[in-house]
Amino acid sequence: MRFMVMVKANKDSEAGKLPDEKLIVAMGKLNEDMIKAGVLLAGEGLQPSSKGARVKFSGTTRTVVDGPFAETKELIGGFWILQVKSKADVIEWVKRVPFDNGEEIEIRQISEAADFEPATKTAEGAATLAAETAFRAKQGKN
Repeated sequence: MRFMVMVKANKDSEAGKLPDEKLIVAMGKLNEDMIKAGVLLAGEGLQPSSKGARVKFSGTTRTVVDGPFAETKELIGGFWILQVKSKADVIEWVKRVPFDNGEEIEIRQISEAADFEPATKTAEGAATLAAETAFRAKQGKN
């Protein structure tokens, strides 16, 4: 099972302020532990929303809104993607994150191509899912 672990943004991350060295070292240690355990697939911090954009879809109209975005509590400041056996396993890893200042982390399971099979009613849909499955299998071998 793959899970996305999302670290919420805060006023410091939105201001582009880097964490202190103690936190960087502690996070690096956790990342090393996850790599050694074979569960870390990806993990990155994100730039402030002032460097980002949102695209809103309405029919065929696409509207682009440049950051920054006002609601910091709804923004993601960084993420990990972990491959583990269960939600309980990912929770145990997240409990090890060296935060101590009221930070919040959200955990969400990543949908796999097979999760969409009930919605596939046509040969074109089945071919799309097969291509997605082949792509994921190829990624796993790299």
